[in-house]
Amino acid sequence: MRFASTCTTLTAAALALLPCLAHAQADDKSKAVAGGGISIPGWMGKIDAKEAAGGAQLNQSKLEMEGKLIHVVTGPAVVYWNPANKVSGDYTVKATFHEPKFQGLNDHPHPYGIFIGGNDMGTDQESLLYCAAYGTGNFIVRGFGPAPFQMNARGAPNAAVHKAAGVGSEVSQEIAMSVKGDKVSCSINGTEVASYNKSDLVAAGKLKSTDGVYGIRFAHNTEGHVIGLTVTKP
Repeated sequence: MRFASTCTTLTAAALALLPCLAHAQADDKSKAVAGGGISIPGWMGKIDAKEAAGGAQLNQSKLEMEGKLIHVVTGPAVVYWNPANKVSGDYTVKATFHEPKFQGLNDHPHPYGIFIGGNDMGTDQESLLYCAAYGTGNFIVRGFGPAPFQMNARGAPNAAVHKAAGVGSEVSQEIAMSVKGDKVSCSINGTEVASYNKSDLVAAGKLKSTDGVYGIRFAHNTEGHVIGLTVTKP
């Protein structure tokens, strides 16, 4: 959120609300999922370092199969992957993400999406880049290197990102991340929403490489299905 210099003219009533807003943000904690854990053979996961530092555990989020769909329910924010899912050179990773009940587990939107360039997965040196969508029509490109780094404004709007009709409504997003030569891009619902030079990503404090493991990323207190997680080569 941006504040102009006129913030000094806030009324006493508005100022009185600020502690309430701060309190609400402080209470935005992960809620452990009953029956959590990973039940898909070969898959692994890692929660965010900040979540772990606060006492959260991987088994407080859940990854399972529902028929042919991957079903995720978080708890703590997490990345999931299968170590066999590695790709290098030029490629596109894509999947459809279906949120059955927008904000069903929280009182504000949280994102979900794809990650690429995963290296040293599961360790404190883990590096990766993800593109994730919110059911509000916004998206975020962010990574770990191993410290978090952000490539766009948090929750940047884009007309290509689908909006849920309201709280409790379903919403779906097709998300794809591509590496082509020196360009790394994210597309949502068939429209490129962000692109970067590879040299801006493979750098100190960011990615070790765009080659590596790919997988999925869900923020905390979120539920969704992942359909058709695939990789294609040119």
